[in-house]
Amino acid sequence: QVHLVESGGGLVQAGGSLRLSCGASGRTFSSRAMAWFRQAPEKEREFVASASSSGASTDYADSVKGRFTISRDNAKNTLYLQMNNLKPEDTAIYYCAARNSDIRSTTPRAFDYWGQGTQVTVSA
Repeated sequence: QVHLVESGGGLVQAGGSLRLSCGASGRTFSSRAMAWFRQAPEKEREFVASASSSGASTDYADSVKGRFTISRDNAKNTLYLQMNNLKPEDTAIYYCAARNSDIRSTTPRAFDYWGQGTQVTVSA
């Protein structure tokens, strides 16, 4: 079992930055691919970014490429999402997710564990 806890969300003006963190319990963090997803009101959950178990391989949604950076510190069991040049359309609840695999994925159903989410609100 893996317990994920996100933090770092908040209210920011357009053009600003936030850094999300996701702390994971257990000893298996370094063997798991991880990802960030987000869900805006009345919209489906969508992929944001993913990282392989080592963090050497990453992938991003087209809408965030060049603005967001996913990274991980396996020694600290923590996943990060650095978000720069935020836009109002980035407003959503952001979720951290973990897989029972070391291979990254962009599909929500490929992930086995989810955090409770952290709200990110970007004002115009």
